[in-house]
Amino acid sequence: MALLLFCIAYVLPGFLGRDAWKSADMAALGYMAELAHGTARWLQPTLMGAAPEHPALLPYWIGAWAMQVAPSWMPADFAVRLPFGLFLALALITTWYGTYYLGRTPRAQPVAFAFGGEALPTDYARAMADAGLLAFIASLGLAQLSHETTPAVAQLGFVALLFYGISALPYRRLGPAIAAGLGVTGLALSGAPALACLLGVGGALVHALDQSTESTDTRASKAIRLESAALFVLTLAVSAVAFYYDQWRWMIAMPRATLSQWNGIAQLLIWFTWPTLPLAAWTIWRWRHHLFNWQISRHVALPTWFVLVPLVATIFTGSSDRTLLLSLPPLAALAAFALPTLQRSVAALIDWFTLLFFSGCGIIIWVVWIAMQTGVPAQPAANVARLAPGFTPSFSSPVFAVALVATLVWAWLVKWRVGRHRAAIWKSLVLPAGGAAMCWLLLMTLWMPLLNYAQSYKALVQRTLPLLDAPGCVQTLGLSQGQIAAFQFYGQLQLRPLLGAESCPWLIAEPGPDNEVPAGLAPEQWSQKTLAEHPADGSLNVYVFKRR
Repeated sequence: MALLLFCIAYVLPGFLGRDAWKSADMAALGYMAELAHGTARWLQPTLMGAAPEHPALLPYWIGAWAMQVAPSWMPADFAVRLPFGLFLALALITTWYGTYYLGRTPRAQPVAFAFGGEALPTDYARAMADAGLLAFIASLGLAQLSHETTPAVAQLGFVALLFYGISALPYRRLGPAIAAGLGVTGLALSGAPALACLLGVGGALVHALDQSTESTDTRASKAIRLESAALFVLTLAVSAVAFYYDQWRWMIAMPRATLSQWNGIAQLLIWFTWPTLPLAAWTIWRWRHHLFNWQISRHVALPTWFVLVPLVATIFTGSSDRTLLLSLPPLAALAAFALPTLQRSVAALIDWFTLLFFSGCGIIIWVVWIAMQTGVPAQPAANVARLAPGFTPSFSSPVFAVALVATLVWAWLVKWRVGRHRAAIWKSLVLPAGGAAMCWLLLMTLWMPLLNYAQSYKALVQRTLPLLDAPGCVQTLGLSQGQIAAFQFYGQLQLRPLLGAESCPWLIAEPGPDNEVPAGLAPEQWSQKTLAEHPADGSLNVYVFKRR
């Protein structure tokens, strides 16, 4: 029950009380709204006629269906967040069960004591699953991207579902088979057909080569080969369907051999995957002799393959953090299997670093919030006023109570960790997971008004609309997909491209460098109205013109 409540406390913040943020989050909402309103074709989602930067089908369908079935009193952007919140919950659940079934394999079990007394296989597997789930939540890169409404969240849910399905196949038949089928299908239709193909084929190969599970007593090798062949055929069929609907894109681009390029990749890997990547690397090192033979160790080989594919794709496709997000469930499973062999000094180092880091982050969040409310300390208040001019803070008793309870729970968790209690194998991951969840919850409660003001397009839309007198249709020039979606969704404007056949009385255009008037506009057709500025991000400013 405690673990379940902990997961709920991690999932809900970020899906409640938040506007769509720039820019991928807002753009995805725009594509879903176009489908829901019938202004785009279901097999070719578009936003004002433009296809998404990364093609996908299923996530946009799900968001559009959520808008259509939502009751009239529910805001459309909140209705969209509900299924994507379920995707994150699905990733948490399947990460636990995937790690659990990998922990059930005989090679993953600890060596039996000479006179008995060791943990039962299922108890040990549950402890590993708890550790895997805690490692997943502790991953720093998970927090923001997993709470958006982009195809990346759907991909995360489906890749975790596929990971669970293949992990559990030796112990169950129907449920894991359905999960693996849904996982590879959903992943291919969510904008990642190449990853779905590689993960499905590689997972089928691992399942075919693994002959060391308990199920070999009752299940013939022929059945295992049949399951592997079925997954292989399904993966190829789904890949062909994705190709038919034009979901494949050639995105391979070799990174430049520059120090800054590789330094950026290294920094991304370190902060995004902390603390799972070092622990996963230790697991692979300890089991390195069992990865490359015909009787592989399933609990290491399967998650290693599921990590390598997104990792290589991150480096060689330039898709950065949203692709790396898919490696977090298998990384968490690998991190869990490092704990039985982790030295006490290393565990203590993780605890102390985590304690100092997250306690410091929590203190900073509280100090800045107090400064916003009272003006004291003066320097943080001045920084907020400089970075978000015009922002007016507000106080909410329920929000304050939730943040205070989260802080007190963190203090209790630290006290529990340093106290004398029965040793738990997952104890080294309690503080990383608890600290990450605590800081995320504080940000999504105390700082939510400030983040909405600075990260959403609402303030820009509200500053632009009064400049348009009875706009009707509005033409655009140079706007990003996020800006177009914001003006359509929050401003209810009928946007048209400038080069289109239709002529509109108003034009919203992206400024040139240093907020210069955009070049190429005929002065005899358009008279400059004014510059509408985003309060916190000058790169989002827009010019408003009126047709002469």
